[in-house]
Amino acid sequence: MDLFDIIGPVMVGPSSSHTAGAARIGLAIRRILCDEPVSADIALSGSFAATGAGHGTDRALAAGLMGMHPDDLRIRDSLAIAAERGLELHFSQSDIPRAHPNSVFIRVTGRSGRSVNVLAASVGAGRIEVRRIDGLDVNFSCEQPTLLIPHKDGPGCVARVTRMLSESGLNIAGMTVHRRQRGGMAIMVIETDEPVPPTLLHALATQPDIHDPRYIEPPKESI
Repeated sequence: MDLFDIIGPVMVGPSSSHTAGAARIGLAIRRILCDEPVSADIALSGSFAATGAGHGTDRALAAGLMGMHPDDLRIRDSLAIAAERGLELHFSQSDIPRAHPNSVFIRVTGRSGRSVNVLAASVGAGRIEVRRIDGLDVNFSCEQPTLLIPHKDGPGCVARVTRMLSESGLNIAGMTVHRRQRGGMAIMVIETDEPVPPTLLHALATQPDIHDPRYIEPPKESI
């Protein structure tokens, strides 16, 4: 436990889990999308659904999707700002089986037509975990530089990617690989100690069996 677990994050209140965590979820999903969101279907589950309205969870999620951090004063007016920007938001409530109590499932589409489906949870003190992307189970926090590398499951792909990171001077802090079935689609989640240069992301995108890799920068504010 560190100091921020005790005093909480710098944020627009009232709740570190329902407000600051929700804003970070929206911001993480914006970065996973790698595009300017134009529409989002947002299904709140558990405590998010029961008490989110009073804590501004809807406004915080909208703010994050527009690139705002938890300490941005515009969070209070984010729904109006979203309407002005043409960001269509549709909120609903859902019972997501086996999900964390502060969970949300978001289907978001970007200006280019790119879309992504994400299940994420706010786990306390403003911290978040991304639990599922496009039907693939994952688990990462967005607190470190993170590469998401969708790929076809097969021999040699993981070794090729890790070699490219080594040759770029990046140290792997954590790595997991998730797949639906053998030989099907899979995703590597790689957390690094250093920022990932755009040249490496471009090089990864040109590799066989790798589809649309994404890079998530960690938040600039303290957690």
